[in-house]
Amino acid sequence: MFSLHLVYFYKSKMGDHNETGRIGEEMAVHHLESKGYIILDRNYRFGPNEIDIVALEKEELVFIEVKTRRIPSLDFRDVYPEHAVTRQKQQSCFKVADAYIYERRMLTVPVRFDVIAIRFYNSGEPEVAHYQDAFRDDTTLQSDIDIL
Repeated sequence: MFSLHLVYFYKSKMGDHNETGRIGEEMAVHHLESKGYIILDRNYRFGPNEIDIVALEKEELVFIEVKTRRIPSLDFRDVYPEHAVTRQKQQSCFKVADAYIYERRMLTVPVRFDVIAIRFYNSGEPEVAHYQDAFRDDTTLQSDIDIL
């Protein structure tokens, strides 16, 4: 599904936190485009806050936070990347989204917030977990998972 070059490049850069994030974002973009999303912006900033990806899915504006982690084994579920999206991070995403919507004059477009978690296990290929509408209070993190 993903380019082997991208996966091998990631594995050669495992210790580099910034590079890990960049590779995860590339994989997330590929995942979204394969599902029919149109990528509008990447790394959109408002002050000190940032959202990784802004996309359109059908008629909905989607703000996507991407988290990537190397996970030693399935026994380390408590370090899954999606757990790093705290309430504070969600509030930051809301601020960025407000600025984006105002700047682009998209005040009437429906909006949602997704989380994409890229998990690299030592024992196999990367896994992408896509949590749609992840910031809803009544939503538990349910995802579509692609094993690469």
